[in-house]
Amino acid sequence: MDAFDALTVGRKVTVRKTVGESDVYLFAGISGDFSPNHVDEEYMRATRYGRRIAHGALLIGYMSRASTEICAGLGGTIVSYGYDRIRFPHAAFIGDTVTVEYEIVERKEAERKTFARVTCTNQRGEVVAAATHILKVVE
Repeated sequence: MDAFDALTVGRKVTVRKTVGESDVYLFAGISGDFSPNHVDEEYMRATRYGRRIAHGALLIGYMSRASTEICAGLGGTIVSYGYDRIRFPHAAFIGDTVTVEYEIVERKEAERKTFARVTCTNQRGEVVAAATHILKVVE
């Protein structure tokens, strides 16, 4: 079966990851984003959040893991075509366990693209990130 044919509407995957201290510091080093929001506990205590928050782009990385899982074993070359309408309605904190639900909700056969609803929820049931992810099957 062709990889695109296997990426059907309704296909979904769920992955879970606890945001670790090392995740935030390694991501800060890789990205160069050393905003006090992420690395300065004392600074963040004085804000409405009361503690450091994870990088939004780190949460997108967790989304990427889910897209990799949904393509596992399909063969062919499947690439990320991008993320649309990325939102961060609540903060994700160090120590939060984030559950990523990734579900294909639309396909464009002529373009060999799929569109997925991706939602990251913390252990309190708050949505900490949401986006539409586009996959493209190129082979």
